[in-house]
Amino acid sequence: MEKDPRYPIGKYEAQPFSQAQKKIWLADIQFLPNELEQSIENLDEAQLHTPYREGGWTVHQLVHHMADSHMNSFIRFKLALTEDNPTIKPYEENAWSETADVVKEPINVSITLLYALHKRWLTLLQNMSDADFEKTLFNPQRRGQITLWDMLGIYAWHGKHHVAHIKTLKENKGW
Repeated sequence: MEKDPRYPIGKYEAQPFSQAQKKIWLADIQFLPNELEQSIENLDEAQLHTPYREGGWTVHQLVHHMADSHMNSFIRFKLALTEDNPTIKPYEENAWSETADVVKEPINVSITLLYALHKRWLTLLQNMSDADFEKTLFNPQRRGQITLWDMLGIYAWHGKHHVAHIKTLKENKGW
């Protein structure tokens, strides 16, 4: 069976809370900016404007999307840590991928942002108690509550998921 190009590492699978899993996911958050930067190293403008799959975003859009998405996640963590089950605001990812900052700014701006953001996010995560990971937020798109533990897992997966899109594109194109 052929792999779904939308999910080169598979779909996110929830994991029960454990210190071992937390250590893995914290490392994923810590090292994502470097892994992303390495995945786009030596790509030229034409390559950066190549969709990672048929009908998908370009590498350029993907890098900016990761910054947008991870900024939203960081803010959602802070909301859930400081409010009781806050309702998060969904956003139109495809529309965001076409705004002027995405279209006009080079990807190094979002790479730099991700380094700083993940530094702060990691500090926040490392200083959360086990009970903090049980705190929830309400996601209207999913029509339900989600714990910060699941949010951590989703975003650890999210970064690896999109880096895999870029690596798979490079392999398929022989870059």
